[in-house]
Amino acid sequence: MTTRAKLTVYSALATALAALCLTPLLTSRGWIAHAFLVVTVLALVGAGLRRTPFYRWTVPLGQLLVLFVLLLLGFASSSAVFGGMVPGTESVRTLGRVLAQGFTDVRDYAIPAPPNPGLRMILVGSVGLIAVAVDTVAVTYRRSALAGLPLLALYSVGNGLAGDQGSWLWFATAAAGYLLLLFAEGQDRVSRWGRIFRGAEHGEGGGLGALGQGGRQVGVVALVLALLLPAFLPRWGSGLLHSGSGTAAGRHGGAGVSSLDPLVALTGALPNPRHVELFTYWSEGKSAGSTYLRTGALDVFDGETWKRGSSNTVPFTGALPAPEGLGPVDVPEAKTEVMIGNRLDDAWLPLPYPARTVNLRDTSAWQLDPATASVLPAKDKAIKGLKYVATGLEVQPTATSLRTAPKPAERITRQYLTVPELPPVVKQTALDITKNAPTQYDKMDALRAWFTGPAFTYDATTRTDSGGDAMADFLARRRGFCVHFASTMAVMARYLGVPSRVALGFTPGDTKGGNVYSVTDAMYHAWPELYFEGYGWLRFEPTPTRGIQPDYSDPVSAPATQPTTAPVPQPQATAPVETPSANPDCDAKLRRTGDCGDRRDTAAGTDQGFTLPSGKTLAALVVALLALVLLLTPMVWRALLRRRRLGAGGRRGPGGPGGPGPDGLTDAQVLAAWDELIDSAWDLGIPPDESRTPRAAARRIVETGELDEASAAAAGRVALATERVLYARSAQVGEPLAADVRTARAGLRARVGRRGRIRALLLPPSSAQLRWRLSDALLTVRLRTGALVARAAGAVGGPVRRALGRRRRRGPGGGGES
Repeated sequence: MTTRAKLTVYSALATALAALCLTPLLTSRGWIAHAFLVVTVLALVGAGLRRTPFYRWTVPLGQLLVLFVLLLLGFASSSAVFGGMVPGTESVRTLGRVLAQGFTDVRDYAIPAPPNPGLRMILVGSVGLIAVAVDTVAVTYRRSALAGLPLLALYSVGNGLAGDQGSWLWFATAAAGYLLLLFAEGQDRVSRWGRIFRGAEHGEGGGLGALGQGGRQVGVVALVLALLLPAFLPRWGSGLLHSGSGTAAGRHGGAGVSSLDPLVALTGALPNPRHVELFTYWSEGKSAGSTYLRTGALDVFDGETWKRGSSNTVPFTGALPAPEGLGPVDVPEAKTEVMIGNRLDDAWLPLPYPARTVNLRDTSAWQLDPATASVLPAKDKAIKGLKYVATGLEVQPTATSLRTAPKPAERITRQYLTVPELPPVVKQTALDITKNAPTQYDKMDALRAWFTGPAFTYDATTRTDSGGDAMADFLARRRGFCVHFASTMAVMARYLGVPSRVALGFTPGDTKGGNVYSVTDAMYHAWPELYFEGYGWLRFEPTPTRGIQPDYSDPVSAPATQPTTAPVPQPQATAPVETPSANPDCDAKLRRTGDCGDRRDTAAGTDQGFTLPSGKTLAALVVALLALVLLLTPMVWRALLRRRRLGAGGRRGPGGPGGPGPDGLTDAQVLAAWDELIDSAWDLGIPPDESRTPRAAARRIVETGELDEASAAAAGRVALATERVLYARSAQVGEPLAADVRTARAGLRARVGRRGRIRALLLPPSSAQLRWRLSDALLTVRLRTGALVARAAGAVGGPVRRALGRRRRRGPGGGGES
């Protein structure tokens, strides 16, 4: 394979590896195969165009044209002619509409977003553009180092959007692809310099010598250190190195919600919760354990999604409007103190509903939507680290009072009973389920009971849209998550004459004791709010295994003076209070909310709190261990080799010319001492020069290393002994050379300073000999294996060939040669 062909392959590979960092952006990863196919086609097109006599600048233009055609075929093939194989003008318009919808989805959806065609097109097209840029810079213009810029841009954008959903693995793969590209070009450049002296057996075939090997070592070591050092460095918070831009949903696994459209952000955030704490709250109310903290409500359904009916907001002063529809009844108040952590950046303000006042230190950072009593951020990160106290009303009607509620006012029905054209199955199902219900309340309770019954299954991995087709699919498959249940029940309620809207917020948190609760990203939720005159907007809970049912959802509910949840039993005086950190088992409240599904039950009688690490943790530990072994291998190998050369008895073996002297060292021991002196000098910055005699080499070491008199004399004695072994007719060396080698090595170490000594210890350059020896061993094994295979093939095939030869000589009739 030619160098240009290698560069083409490695540039495509580098782009593909860097593109892996984009996989957390969508809930599905099927688009990455499409992107890899596009990268492969563009690489082949570039390789073909570079073999033509056209100018080099025409290669990227041709690749861009092919990329445009590939996008037309991939995302606008329905408008193509001749069976969808040839794009036309209508295909271009279709592609423009898909791209425009993709930009809308980028604005609306949180990370990970659903794999809509527009988003997939943006990702595939972006990877294709990066592939063209990398191929142009690295292959067409032979500047592989500059190709790191578009690769870095791709990785930075992908990793920045993915946030905490990213992984060190994406950096490792992207960096490895870039190093492969640099190595391929470096091999070509070094080979043009001629043979680098490293011995005849290593210098030929490829043109790589100590320079090339050193470059590879530096690249690999830099990559390994970049992966390992962050695990040992302190972690900084927000500041110059971390701007914290983007939504919380994008950085914290769907924890937050964009202030643009929280419902679509929620649909992208729910499938992959990270179970990180977003905030804690304390409530003094009787129903603190069943309090939903509501962030807002969406009151208009356009057939595709729920959204705010009006974008008009007013400055927030700390007071909220009177609850819509609530009559002049005596309703108890309850204060709730909320403490937001650093995991929530751009969310709407979580409040109990209905709330009357909110005590904020800076109300100018917030704005009020009067129609839905939602408090929206007016500044970036207004909610991050916020502490506030909200005063809410504990509206607790009974089923009996709701059955007798009067008809809503005309203004309410005109605004909240509008339903666009939807598949007929939605309305018909609502009528079938509620045909025996006598009142509006009983109809709503029948719907709630049907949704929470055994016919439906909670599944956060289903399709994430909430339009009419999604509702029909949801009713057919009877599988979905809170958005499907809330949206479908709200639409059915409108069909049945009950005003409705969809509310967003959080289910009750995990208790921490003392009426303090912890809310995680797994508790983000959507539910329908239904309007009953005299009581206003009331929460209903149709999602199975999620949330808590209010008491008025029970047709035989208790009087309104009772709390909405059963009292939590208090611990006995003699029993210690258990906290969530001490006991991972779910309490009654957690079982009721359905948040125990992802937690492991501890073994009976086990109090050690021992759990096996996850597969990702084990894989990370294995990789870290292997990297540590690779880093320590040169140091350990050199230490063992030095001990064998200079240790007790030295390097024993058959003597060289002349054999061992009667009273002195063997020739092998003398040569081992000389090898150690050369390697020690190499490790400390003086590479070997095998063209010199031992005495000249020692003189070079003394002069370059600026050795003192004792160290210079020691090096000279080792060189003199080596010359006697190599050139004298009979050589006897009686002086111990190990001490001389150590003396010379100590002089060299004193010259290089601490940094040089540390480098010589951890990454000794002479350890390159280990790789050479391994290469030689592998080559020997390969040659011997080939020889054995050839002999085996000859032994098996020889008799057959001789038999065939004799048969040909006899001829077809068997009567001799023809």
